Amino acid sequence: MPSPSVSQIDYYETHADEYCRSTVALDMSSVYTRFLDKLAPDAHIVDAGCGSGRDTKAFLQRGYVVSAFDGSPQMARIASAYTGQKCHVLRFQEIEFREEFDGVWACASLLHVPKCEMEDVLHRVVTALKPGGTMYVCFVEGEGEHISADGRLYNSYTAESLRALLQGTPTIREIMCWKSEDISSSARREPWLNFLLKKAVP
Repeated sequence: MPSPSVSQIDYYETHADEYCRSTVALDMSSVYTRFLDKLAPDAHIVDAGCGSGRDTKAFLQRGYVVSAFDGSPQMARIASAYTGQKCHVLRFQEIEFREEFDGVWACASLLHVPKCEMEDVLHRVVTALKPGGTMYVCFVEGEGEHISADGRLYNSYTAESLRALLQGTPTIREIMCWKSEDISSSARREPWLNFLLKKAVP
């Protein structure tokens, strides 16, 4: 079995333009509203696995301070050009931020993390969030993980299995959970599972 991390980065390095064209215009406004309603107007958001920079740009246009990173150098270059600010090259397994952000936006990005690494990655992401901060995550609803024909690893969760995973990080609690339809142009039509989470204040 190929290394998921290497294969995924290779995929996005060679398909970055195609991927960005297919996702940059997707209407995420309803999800933005739910997330941003939990944040102050001057909040600092990290777009974790920013892809094309679509969401980074949307948050910047709304007046938020935004940091962004992606594991693919080519994707980071495209996002930097699209948003007009630096997008850093960083994998989830490498982040070491500590209480730096009011909001963590991880839209369709954590679904590429192998399940055996999710507990550590989730701990890293929650550590990056300030107490009282809000996090958005989404996954294709289901169970298990698989590597697709193009080399990308996908993991899936049900509401119950994701809640079980979150129990390993007691500083984070669920605010809201909802399902949504796939709005991309891909052949995948499984529902998406969306979670808003809040970090406890000591």
